[in-house]
Amino acid sequence: MGLTNNDIFKKLRVAHKLRDDDIVKICALVDFKVSKSELGAFFRNESHPKYMECKDQILRNFLNGLIIHLRGPMPDKREKNISNKEIKQGS
Repeated sequence: MGLTNNDIFKKLRVAHKLRDDDIVKICALVDFKVSKSELGAFFRNESHPKYMECKDQILRNFLNGLIIHLRGPMPDKREKNISNKEIKQGS
């Protein structure tokens, strides 16, 4: 049996030493709102009555936010094209 989204989320949380506040802020970077109580439900044991399955959308938004958190935001492609044109014209 493979890893579930909850397992992946837990492993990333431990590997990056993230607290619930950190995860909420990371999700906010991609305009995705998640509450601390939802996070608690994802990290519970599967047999717990308040356990909640982590859906693909939640994990995807967290991963996109984590990329921004670790690398910074992507530069605007239009700005890059303008600066490339300026360099070519200057030559």
